[in-house]
Amino acid sequence: MSQGTYFDDFSVGEIYEHTRGRTVTNYDNYALTHLSMNTAEAHFNLVYSRQALDGRFSERIVAGPCTLGLVIGLTSQDMSENAFLDVGLTALRLPSPVFAGDTLHAKSEVLDLTDDRPDSGLLRYRFSATNQDGKTVAEGERTVRVKKRSAWANKDEAVMPGHDMGEQS
Repeated sequence: MSQGTYFDDFSVGEIYEHTRGRTVTNYDNYALTHLSMNTAEAHFNLVYSRQALDGRFSERIVAGPCTLGLVIGLTSQDMSENAFLDVGLTALRLPSPVFAGDTLHAKSEVLDLTDDRPDSGLLRYRFSATNQDGKTVAEGERTVRVKKRSAWANKDEAVMPGHDMGEQS
């Protein structure tokens, strides 16, 4: 786990430029499109997608839920490594299409911290993602319940001995 991912480590207004990028593959798109029984052929039929919308696209369009899943994954190491509950996703937008071969990068901003339980708190953050050309491809807000260091650090260390749990002196 990353250091500094307990509820206590976040501050409203902090911005995270997530270091990992992810190149989208056709498999990513196929897997989620078919697992979710999405029948929109522009996601899996190359001939159809080239003909759809007057030939505007030369490649299959990556399904929105696939894009969102990858982007949220890119934010997870910094934002939700110590989360144990997804509470909500809101204000979702997909302003530009994503295609296989696009490389996505994400950024997050802490919007709100709700200190409502002794063992955890609610973290709400805004995420956005851009492709290799700098076009915004996804935006939204995510709320997760995140562990507090005082309640979990020793337990986490017992589960993963020798692993730095990010305790601060």
